[in-house]
Amino acid sequence: MLIYLIRRLIFVLPIALAVGVVCFSLVHIAPGDPLVSILPPDAPQTLVEQMRKSYGFDQPMPVQFGIWLGKVVTGDLGTSIATSRPVAGEIGKAVGNTLLLAMVATLIGFFFGCLFGFVAGYFRDSVIDRIAVTVSILGVSVPHYWLGMVLVICFSVLLPWLPATGAGPGSSADWRWDWEHMRHLILPAITMSVIPMGIITRTVRALVGDILSQEFVDALRAKGLTDGGIFRHVVKNAAPTALAVMGLQLGYLLGGSILIETVFSWPGTGFLLNSAIFQRDLPLLQGTILVLAMFFVAVNLVVDVVQTALDPRIKRG
Repeated sequence: MLIYLIRRLIFVLPIALAVGVVCFSLVHIAPGDPLVSILPPDAPQTLVEQMRKSYGFDQPMPVQFGIWLGKVVTGDLGTSIATSRPVAGEIGKAVGNTLLLAMVATLIGFFFGCLFGFVAGYFRDSVIDRIAVTVSILGVSVPHYWLGMVLVICFSVLLPWLPATGAGPGSSADWRWDWEHMRHLILPAITMSVIPMGIITRTVRALVGDILSQEFVDALRAKGLTDGGIFRHVVKNAAPTALAVMGLQLGYLLGGSILIETVFSWPGTGFLLNSAIFQRDLPLLQGTILVLAMFFVAVNLVVDVVQTALDPRIKRG
């Protein structure tokens, strides 16, 4: 297991370097001048050149990448053009909020996805199966942002039960574990959990149906094992794949929460990324994309290790 973990960590290094190259290149290929957002239209050319030099935009692209990569390795993600504050501090405040929202949404989606998937898998071609399949199809088909706006209209406007925006009272960005703050988490978490729930439902349904059709299940029944014992064997066989799918969905939610966080004004990395795009804030844009990409890589690494620990066949392979 230790050798497998070391090998996976070694594989992460070239992936991280490739992510850094793609992140840096894509941001610089995008049209527009990042200094437009902070300089007036009639700014003198000397001031423009001075600002360009202070941010290193006067250097050739390979030199800029080398300087940027060297700073990233030391934890320095640069300075935001729009706010003149360290990018690492800006991202640090937002990452916690996004991680909280993504984890809660993933847990909700995983719980209900496994519930619907196991029920549908055990009752194939029944009314319950059709209902579960319909729910899963709706979950992966409904647009996130549309569902979020519908929930806001229903539970914040027509029925003023839950707040529509922010992470706390008064649009506070500081999270606390109390009911007032948790009320702000309910709508965005439910909205974000719909797609993972649909994907996990379909995955678990297919897994359970395939496992129940295998010969070892008939052998367990022939030995007189109870339905509860058979269910435990089904869960053990389905768990590695279900956890892998859950890990991938957590990674997707960390990087793909921009629309949800914009709809609910949730102060996370998606909301920060949206602001950086419109402000053409290159350091903030690069730092946010890099952190989200590395989170995705880290989640995949953890899922691989957990899946290997649960399934000895992967370890032997």
